[in-house]
Amino acid sequence: MEAIGGQALIEGVLMRNKNQIGIAVRKKNGKIKTEKQVFNFFNKFRKIPFLRGIFVLIETLYIGTKALIYSANEAADEGEEVSKKEIFFSILFSFIFAIAFFVLLPLYLTKIFVSGGILFNIIDGLLRVLVFVLYVIGISFMKDIKRVFQYHGAEHMAVHCYEHKKKLTVKNCKEYSTAHVRCGTNFLFIVLILSIIVFSFIISENFINKILSRILLIPVIASLSYEFLKLSAKFGDFFLIRLLTKPGLWLQKITTREPDNKQIEVAISALKLVLK
Repeated sequence: MEAIGGQALIEGVLMRNKNQIGIAVRKKNGKIKTEKQVFNFFNKFRKIPFLRGIFVLIETLYIGTKALIYSANEAADEGEEVSKKEIFFSILFSFIFAIAFFVLLPLYLTKIFVSGGILFNIIDGLLRVLVFVLYVIGISFMKDIKRVFQYHGAEHMAVHCYEHKKKLTVKNCKEYSTAHVRCGTNFLFIVLILSIIVFSFIISENFINKILSRILLIPVIASLSYEFLKLSAKFGDFFLIRLLTKPGLWLQKITTREPDNKQIEVAISALKLVLK
């Protein structure tokens, strides 16, 4: 059985099976609009350990951003469409915000209390985790984000149903949890934990060097995190693996919500596209 991946969209769900991508979006008129695509640009890199994580990250960001734009346009009222200019500035703002909020802010706060050394890196990493968790909790109160988190839950339920070899129906999907071990939330939490370990070996008193190292080593940490996620899927019963994936599963209590029947229907529609 193939490992199915997915992503919640705006009033929709993306599912992926190898190089097949299925997108389903609930339109304003209540109908489900589906789109199937094939993406195999980075296929030749997928079997190279440690390098594959970097390419998978780039690929996921590209496909995910493209799918979000598609879902936003399909879910919007007739005549409304996101312009290329709006897309560009949204991505640029998101990148700047991520660096400022998840890199610069923890570093600045740590500098207030600690001057340097390994302790500085550990506190900086723990603050980064705290900022991330508080950010997720904060956005979970937004109405539109709550809808996305419901579709996130629907995506996981549908994948669970498929993995348990049950017929893909709303009733069967509702038997399963909204949390999943291969979730992107798990991946992000693993990135945060591994970043504490990696940065603890980088001892520099220069504040600029600290900033640059945290930005430039993102691909390395993402690659290590991807390999760990692959191991967690294969050896999920191992004690250490279970221990390190627990925080991500706990966080999914925030990043997923119990979906309604119509949202589960959308997730099933997307999944069926990549199983044909």
